Amino acid sequence: MTVLTWVLYERLDGNITTDTRTADELAQYERERPTALVSGAQNILIIGSDTRGGAENGKYGTDSGTQRSDTTILLHLAADRRSATAVSMPRDLMAKIPSCRKPDGSYTNEHFAQFNWAFEDAGAACTIRTLENITHVRVDHHIIVDFASFKRLVDAVDGVEVCLKKPMDDPDARLKLPAGRQVLHGEAALGYVRARHSLGDGSDTERMGRQQAFLGALFQEMRSDGVLLNPTRLYPVLDAATKSLTTDAGLDSLRKMYDLVRTVRNIPAEHVQFLTVPRRPYQYNADRDELVQPDADRLFELLRYDRPVPVTAHVRPADGKNADGGSAAGRRPAPPREPDPTEAPAEVPPTGSASPSPTAPPTYEGTTAARGICG
Repeated sequence: MTVLTWVLYERLDGNITTDTRTADELAQYERERPTALVSGAQNILIIGSDTRGGAENGKYGTDSGTQRSDTTILLHLAADRRSATAVSMPRDLMAKIPSCRKPDGSYTNEHFAQFNWAFEDAGAACTIRTLENITHVRVDHHIIVDFASFKRLVDAVDGVEVCLKKPMDDPDARLKLPAGRQVLHGEAALGYVRARHSLGDGSDTERMGRQQAFLGALFQEMRSDGVLLNPTRLYPVLDAATKSLTTDAGLDSLRKMYDLVRTVRNIPAEHVQFLTVPRRPYQYNADRDELVQPDADRLFELLRYDRPVPVTAHVRPADGKNADGGSAAGRRPAPPREPDPTEAPAEVPPTGSASPSPTAPPTYEGTTAARGICG
C-alpha cells in the first residue's frame, strides 16, 4: 500500500462516527429481541435524521438538541445477495414505544404514539426496539444519515435526474424548480426528497414514494458509470458516504462498508425493490397511520424468512384517485367508531421458528431501481 493510499484510507476511515451507545443499549434487551432466522441475510435500518446540529445542518433551523426520524427504511439484503428490498416505515404510524433510556440517563415511559417519536425520545436503540416489536425482524445494523451527508453523496455521483410535470415552489424545502427533465444536485436533491406540500397530494405517503424512486435512481447512477469499480470516481463517493455518517460497530470502517457494497453491486436493478409497509389512516385520527392486516404481517414474515417479496409498480389513474375512491396515497375513509386515542391495536405474537404461512402473500405496490424517476 503506497503512502498516498494509506493516507486516503485513513482519512475515509476517520470520517465515520461509531454509535457504540446503541449497541450498549440493545445488549440490555437481548432477551426480548427477535432471533435471526436465515444465516447470511442482513437487515439494515436506515434512519434519516433531521438534526440541526453542526454548521451545515444548522442552516435548516435552530439546533434545539433534539432530532426526529422522518425517514426510516428497513433494507433487507437476501442471503444469496441476488435481491434487496427496502421497506419505508411511515413516520406517523401509531406504535407501542417501549420504555427507553435517554442520553441523560433517565427513562421514558412506555407509550402509544407516532413511530418517529421513538428516535426523538431516545435515539436509534429506541427506534430499533420499536421496529423489532412491530415486525419481529432482527435488525443487524443501522445507519444514521443527516442532511449534509445526503447532499454530499448526491454531488459525488454528479447529481440525479428527475422529471417534474409541474413547476415546484416549496419555501419550507428551500426549493424552486421548473417543470421538465433536470438533474438535481445536493441542495436541490435534498429539497426534492424533503418536500411534502408542494408535490403530489401533499401526503407523507407520496413523499415516501418519491424518496424511494430517488434512491432507485441514485443506485442506478452509482452503477451506470462503473463508480464502484472506478477508483477515481469511487473515492469521492466513499468520502461523501462516510462524512456525517453514523453507524454501528459492524459497519464503522471503510473495509466493512466496502465489503458490504461489494456483495450487493451485482444485484440487478430490477431486483432492488422499494415499497411502503401496508398502512391506512388510523381509525381514531385520520392524520395518523395504522398497519393493514394481515398484509403487513405477511410482508414481515417474508423478510424474516428471506423469501421473495412480490412487488408491482404503482398504478395511479389520471385523476389521482385509486379505484376504491381513496387518494393517491392509498388512504381510505376511516371506519365509524367512537374515538379512543389511547387504545393500542392488539398485540401480534412473533412467528418464532414456525414455518411461514403456506398461503400466497399479497402483491405489494412499489417500484424498483430499474424504473427510475423519469420512466
